[in-house]
Amino acid sequence: MSENIEKTTQINMLYDFYQPLLTTKQNLYMQLYYGDDYSLGEIAQLQQVSRQAVYDNLQRTVKILTKYEQQLHLYRNFLRREKLLRQLQKQITQKYSDDVDLISVTNELMKLE
Repeated sequence: MSENIEKTTQINMLYDFYQPLLTTKQNLYMQLYYGDDYSLGEIAQLQQVSRQAVYDNLQRTVKILTKYEQQLHLYRNFLRREKLLRQLQKQITQKYSDDVDLISVTNELMKLE
């Protein structure tokens, strides 16, 4: 995956976790730019502001999301849980392949994430 795609994916994940903590304006700009794939110019035109204002708002919001993650670790913990659940599922499938109930519970846990 290219560096740009990885960064965008990470920003989208941070937004998913911390979106309720953002202001209405921050949410709108993030949703339009990252969620709906609007350009800076399109957002600027919709909001009747300059492209620079949109850019600055998005940059500040990404910094805020990063700060939230540094303090709360929701995304990092999500990734860790997901990795551990995959390992658990693999071990259960290998060692207890005949235990349908255990495999079912593990599959349900995976769906929660």
